[in-house]
Amino acid sequence: MVTLTGNSVFLRALEPEDLITIHRIENDERLWGLSETLVPFSLYSIKEYIANAHRDIYDIKQLRLAICNKESKELIGLVDLFDYDPHNARAGVGILIEAETNRGKGYGKETLALVLDYGKRHLKLHQLYANVLEDNTASIQLFTNAGFVKAGIKKDWRRISGEGVRFRESYKNEILFQHLL
Repeated sequence: MVTLTGNSVFLRALEPEDLITIHRIENDERLWGLSETLVPFSLYSIKEYIANAHRDIYDIKQLRLAICNKESKELIGLVDLFDYDPHNARAGVGILIEAETNRGKGYGKETLALVLDYGKRHLKLHQLYANVLEDNTASIQLFTNAGFVKAGIKKDWRRISGEGVRFRESYKNEILFQHLL
């Protein structure tokens, strides 16, 4: 596996010792609105996922890498390439920096630059795309500053459960960003 290294972060394959951190991230209900997650994951299912994470992106059409602080070696987030389409040379990208204390430090920007380079050089991608909720200003800024262009708005795309109010739901628009490599 190619180790992707920047000034402040490096990206690496998932390791068995990531189990507890990934389990915590995947079961954080506040983050479920960023993905299609609707139910909690067991430790067993995360352990099995990590055990199979070595499978080729050409086979499973996705790749998840750990984002690690270069100095402390601590896992600080995850980056996913998903919906990989080798015929059309494109993939989706999603980034999560877990702790608030690690956000706003340029880790996401550096991670995205590493993934753009990896996608172009190793996967021969023509484009990456990202789906961002319209009120996620930090992600909008991240992708815009990285050269992604707003390609459209998907109206009422995500159903969001109301915070603190049981069964209260609303819908949010999702912005589609594209970056041609």
